[in-house]
Amino acid sequence: MKHLEVCLTPALLPLYDLKGSIVVVIDIFRATSSISYGIDNGAAAIIPVASVEECLSYKDHGHLLGAERNGEVVAGFDFGNSPFSYTKEKVAGKTLVLTTTNGTHAINESKNADEIVIGSFLNLTAVCDYLVKQDKNVFLLCSGWKNKVNLEDTLFAGAVVNKLKDKFDAWCDSSVLAEDLYLCAQGNLNEYMKKTSHSERLKKLGIEKDIEFCLNVDILDSVPVIKNGQIVRSS
Repeated sequence: MKHLEVCLTPALLPLYDLKGSIVVVIDIFRATSSISYGIDNGAAAIIPVASVEECLSYKDHGHLLGAERNGEVVAGFDFGNSPFSYTKEKVAGKTLVLTTTNGTHAINESKNADEIVIGSFLNLTAVCDYLVKQDKNVFLLCSGWKNKVNLEDTLFAGAVVNKLKDKFDAWCDSSVLAEDLYLCAQGNLNEYMKKTSHSERLKKLGIEKDIEFCLNVDILDSVPVIKNGQIVRSS
């Protein structure tokens, strides 16, 4: 019996066993959206790290270094986690090292999984198709905001549940909750997302264009996965 589960925040991970599951890490605003965009634009690899200090330790390796905290680029780094920093012109053929407030934290907390996949609205259908082919339990991990639940990640989890629930024999109450929320919002994601605290946070930083971009659905066909500690395009 294959299971489809949703975890609304990494703070709840101790309650779950990730062994035997594919974890889809979700950080819509903006880490997993930017990672997906960067991999689709030809980045050779993206190395997710937990801390600013660890990111800085790669300074002499010839990689691009990205660090974001509280929605802003950390001083002295090449970029943060705006998708517009991950264009083909900037990242094609290059290895990036990245640390973010929420997304890379969730990735690092998922290391006991059989596999880790990066999900976003940008590659929603591609991710869902990939998950079906793997024929394993699926665990949708919402990065949230500093271990608190957020709307945007829950909505994406609901979108995945909506597409995949007929392919699984069992799912959890969090999956039902996430799908119900998505069904309320799917008619106008941009309008619904105005309710989210993180969108307000980003607007105060003057980067509304990032929000709009991250809510594009199915503009990418690549699926980023983690292999040997690096995020690469699935083969």
